[in-house]
Amino acid sequence: MFKGHPKGLYVAFFANMGERFGYYTMLSIFTLYLQAKFGWTAKEAGQVYGGFLFGIYFLPLLGGLIADNWWGYGKTIVIGTIIMFSGYAMLAIPGQSKYFIFGALAIISLGTGFFKGNLQALVGNMYDDPKYDKVRDSAFNIFYMGINIGAFFAPSAATGISNLILKKQGLIYSSEAIDLANKFKAGIITAAEQLRLDQIGHQQLGSAFQSISAFAQKYIEGLSASYNAGFAIASLSMIISLLIFIGFRKHYIQADVTHKQQKKAHAENLVVLSREETKQRLIALGLVFLVVMFFWMAFHQNGFTLTIFAKNYTVSAVNRSTAVFFNLQTLFPLLIAIVGFIMMFGKETRLRARIIWFFITAGGVLLTYLISRSYTPDGNPISPQIFQQFNPLFIVFLTPVIIGYFGWLQKRGKEPSSPRKIGIGMILAAVGFFIMVMASRGLQSPSALQGGVSPVLRSPYWLISTYFTLTIAELFLSPIGISFVSKVAPPQFKGLMQGGWFAATAIGTLLAGLIGAFWDKWELWQFFLLLVVLCLLSAIFIFTIIKKLERIVKSK
Repeated sequence: MFKGHPKGLYVAFFANMGERFGYYTMLSIFTLYLQAKFGWTAKEAGQVYGGFLFGIYFLPLLGGLIADNWWGYGKTIVIGTIIMFSGYAMLAIPGQSKYFIFGALAIISLGTGFFKGNLQALVGNMYDDPKYDKVRDSAFNIFYMGINIGAFFAPSAATGISNLILKKQGLIYSSEAIDLANKFKAGIITAAEQLRLDQIGHQQLGSAFQSISAFAQKYIEGLSASYNAGFAIASLSMIISLLIFIGFRKHYIQADVTHKQQKKAHAENLVVLSREETKQRLIALGLVFLVVMFFWMAFHQNGFTLTIFAKNYTVSAVNRSTAVFFNLQTLFPLLIAIVGFIMMFGKETRLRARIIWFFITAGGVLLTYLISRSYTPDGNPISPQIFQQFNPLFIVFLTPVIIGYFGWLQKRGKEPSSPRKIGIGMILAAVGFFIMVMASRGLQSPSALQGGVSPVLRSPYWLISTYFTLTIAELFLSPIGISFVSKVAPPQFKGLMQGGWFAATAIGTLLAGLIGAFWDKWELWQFFLLLVVLCLLSAIFIFTIIKKLERIVKSK
């Protein structure tokens, strides 16, 4: 899996992992921070969140344009990382106004725009060398895995630092406490709610409790400061990412060249396309971007309607064996055991290494078992947002499987082209949402529940199965799509076209919110069936133009 790649790939892998760790650390607590500090409703915080995400995914167009024409990829990436650090550092400063926060978000979005697409363009340049071109798709799978390793650990890091800061102030996180504290501050608290806030204050502070007013203020400030500490972690990760990228520059410096720079230097390997060839490639990329929009529209239901399904239609407490998958204390050693088991039976693993991996596997299993004994046989609580961990987890563990599968097909001359992989990914996405169609049978509609919890609840394994299938779809489509862009993009537009990929993602994110309007109007199964149909139509579309896309790839 990791053999036969230039060392520059691993520099990009770790630089990207550091940046994504910081981003997802910030993102996992951002809406909670807005609600805690300003007392905003979910809708108000969601509007800011949505605008920020759009900027994150749309501004790579600007970053690509600047890199292609003026700064080059490496310089733009470095400047972007410094800008991101500044934005996260601003968020880490306690006691700032909402306008200061908006400014920080704009700075982070701009820095990300300079960073994301251009790092991918840089990776693509490494594989323009004919000796690496055959492993281009697997390279982007590896690169993509780095994103999700960072994403997997980020929520736990944010939660850990937040709880640590709260603990030092004698406080414990409570969604009820922050809601009541903000109501008290706004003067809209009822007598019963005020009594409840008084009880929470005494429970948390004990003899140190002075008054409801003092506790409400302390809790708002304390929780907000704990989130500021999470943002500080994000800013530190930018420094690590920058040091990796600059410190190991020698491994990618040959790929850090734009078409304009090659042309100016009269490079021998300069690729010049005719106007018609350029036009055909841009049309092909535009068609792929159109399909990608619909994929992300469907996929980003994971943070929207699928999370609501987890909250209102899925059991909130599970038995001991299922709880293992929802707690990092047991999940992490279990994952180590799985890795150890796989490595133990590797073809190239020597006897001494097999023995070591055996003990690692046994230790992971034993630790998982011992920790799980502290769980109750039944009634272990799970939160709706915890389902978000399964996608990056599956990405990390399924990437080697997918790469191995494609490699096995390649040796037999049967590996599908990049456009076909994208089409297969859309079909798999349809399968994922069909699982939700089946899970929704017999359940009341959201409008009938009026925001309440369904009297009939589903097993969490319905959602886990959906996330598993959608992850496979993502691995067929997203890293392969990025690889396709790096292959097909006209040399003078490499950075811009990687930005176009993210712009398509931004539009898909907006469409995810728009289509979500049907959630409150339709039956559950009808809503998920709509997603199935849209994914299948997108798959049919790309297979109708597959010959055109494959012809352009072969002419590369």
